[in-house]
Amino acid sequence: MGRELAKKIAIITGGASGLGRATAEVFVQEGAKVVIADLNAEKGEETARALGDDCRFIRTDVMQADQVQAAVDLAVSAFGGLNVMMNNAGIGGKFHDRFINDDLSDYRAVLDSNLLGVMLGSQRAARYMKDHGGGSIISTTSTAAQLAGFGVMAYRSAKAAVTLFSRSIAIDFAEYDIRVNCIAPGQIQTPMTTYAEPGMSPEVAARVAKATEPVMDSARPLKRKGAPADVAQAALFLASDRSQYTTGTTIPVDGGVLAGDPVNHMRNILAARARAIAEEE
Repeated sequence: MGRELAKKIAIITGGASGLGRATAEVFVQEGAKVVIADLNAEKGEETARALGDDCRFIRTDVMQADQVQAAVDLAVSAFGGLNVMMNNAGIGGKFHDRFINDDLSDYRAVLDSNLLGVMLGSQRAARYMKDHGGGSIISTTSTAAQLAGFGVMAYRSAKAAVTLFSRSIAIDFAEYDIRVNCIAPGQIQTPMTTYAEPGMSPEVAARVAKATEPVMDSARPLKRKGAPADVAQAALFLASDRSQYTTGTTIPVDGGVLAGDPVNHMRNILAARARAIAEEE
């Protein structure tokens, strides 16, 4: 067991499953006390039990300021403070192949969950941290915040807004010794990245996953599928004292997606050029 986060107290929103749960597990292993703030009471309580006395659960809607404040208050009352706020809760929204067909019926929910939730979490954590020695705020964005493309426009827009918001408050909070950074996961294996939708039968969801996985694999230079633990390790760095001079940035955890298109278009262009020249000869 490591002790990178000894004496650290953290809140992880959306910590009952997926990226949040993996991060909670790593934080506790590294010596932190953790409050899981999540809407899913059943999974949240189960995760807290599994992680033992160093973890608490509080049912939290991150779009409600009083509930976010209650999570901060629990961290302080149960463990004695707050050093790390990880704004991880969010939703993906509906899938549309083209924006022109999007009815925007999920726009408000996606924006509030992914952006307002981060704003409230950051604000309420900072109100405590500024008078208690500073701390680290970590927000989960996405490679979709930086790559233009088809579909999920509300999600892309909200995550892009989180990125700029986080850079802005990194400047605003610097005088309080509060660091603010983001993690941009790529296609990490979680329920949100299966491209299944609510109401799909398990059989259909399995077929969707089988059909989409090769396409996702082709977009990454590193062909290993990403796991929630990969994101948790990046969060560990940002939560620990190893990142004391890191603020206002985004760490991609994406297998190289943001490095560029793994299809070598220049090679293909030069090959086409050579074929054209050869035809003339």
